[in-house]
Amino acid sequence: MQMELKIVKDAFDHVTKKQKLCSSHCNDTIEQIGLEIEQALVKLQASDAAAWHPDHKSVLAELRTKLKDIAPLGQLEGTQKELNVAMSKYMKQLDKSFNSDISKAYRNVDFDIHTVNQIIAGHLYRQGLFDVGDCFINESGKEEAAAAVKSPFVEMYRILEALKSWNLEPALKWASANSEDLKRNGTDLELKLHQQQYVKILQKLGSREEALKYAKAFLTPFASTHTAVFQKLMACLLWAGKLDSSPYSDLLSPANWEELGEEVVRQMCSLLGQSFESPLSVTVAAGARGLPTLVKMMSVMSGKKQEWQSMKQLLVPVDLDREFQFHTIFVCPVSRDQATEENPPMLMSCGHVLCKQSILKLSKSGTKSFKCPYCPTGVDAGLCKQLYF
Repeated sequence: MQMELKIVKDAFDHVTKKQKLCSSHCNDTIEQIGLEIEQALVKLQASDAAAWHPDHKSVLAELRTKLKDIAPLGQLEGTQKELNVAMSKYMKQLDKSFNSDISKAYRNVDFDIHTVNQIIAGHLYRQGLFDVGDCFINESGKEEAAAAVKSPFVEMYRILEALKSWNLEPALKWASANSEDLKRNGTDLELKLHQQQYVKILQKLGSREEALKYAKAFLTPFASTHTAVFQKLMACLLWAGKLDSSPYSDLLSPANWEELGEEVVRQMCSLLGQSFESPLSVTVAAGARGLPTLVKMMSVMSGKKQEWQSMKQLLVPVDLDREFQFHTIFVCPVSRDQATEENPPMLMSCGHVLCKQSILKLSKSGTKSFKCPYCPTGVDAGLCKQLYF
C-alpha cells in the first residue's frame, strides 16, 4: 500500500511540476509579446501621427516578423501538450492504484428515511448552513420538524458571532440561564466567561474600580472552588490598564477566545444531548478510513456476496485512529476476540476478566469449575458477573 501511495505521489509531483512550467512559460511568452507591442507603439508615437507615414509600415512589418519568430501559439501548445500527457498518465495511475467502484463494499441495509433526513438536516444546521438546511427540510416534506432541530443552533451561532466580535453578553446570558445544568456537567464555562469579561474591563485605562465591582458580583462565588484562578485574577488589579505588560499577559491571548467558543459549542451540544462533533461528519470520515479495507476484503470474497450480507462480524480488523474511539473496548486475553453484546466481558471471582465464550469453553459450558489462566484461583462459572463499560 505504501509503495502504491509513493507511485501516486510521484505522478502527482510530476503533474505539478509540468503545470508550474506551463504556467511560467505562458507568462513569459505573454510578457515578451506585450514588450514587443509596447516598443512598436513607442516607435509609432514618435513618428508623424497626422498622416500615414512609410515608417508606420516598417514598424508594423518589423512587429509582425518578431511575433512570428516568437511563435507564441506553437510554444504554448507544446508546453500544454506536455502537461496533458502528464495529467493523462496520472489519471491512469489513479485508476490502477485505487478502485473507484465502492459499490461492492455496500451492504443492503434498510434505512429509516425520516431518521436519515433528520441527521442530514441536523448536520446542516449545526454547521450554520441554515438556508441550505431549510431548503433540505422543505424538499423532504418535514417542515414541522425544522423548528425543533434548527432553533438551538440558531442561538448557538448567535452566541458564536457575538464572541467573534468579543461580545460576551449573549454567552453570559445563556450560561446564567443554564447554570445548574452546566454544574452537573462539571464544567467551569461560566467562570471562564466571567473571567474573560473581567479581563476586558481591566484592559481599559482607570478601570480598577469597575473591575473590582465586577469581580465581587460575579467572580466571588467561584473563589472557594477555584482559589488559584481567583487569586490570579485579583492580582491582575495591580496591572489595570497595562495588562499586556504584566506577568498575566497570557490572559489577553486571542486563543482564549477561540477556546471559549469551542467550549460554548461543546456544552451547548451536551445539553442538547448531542456530541461535540457532527455525527454525520464522524460517520463519513470513519467510513472513508475503513473503505479501502472493506473493498479489498470484498475483492477476496468475490462470489460470496451472501456471506457479506449476513455477516455479523468482519473477517479482518478495520483500524481507525484514536479520534474515532468513543467507548472502552475490551479484548479477551484468551481468545483475542473483541467483546460484543453476545460475548460480553465477565468478571471472575479472582478479579480477572475474560469474555463469556472463553469462560464457557474453559468450564465445559459451565458444568465444571476451572482455574483462571492468570492465577491459580479456582473459578465457578456460575459466579462470574457481566461487566458494563
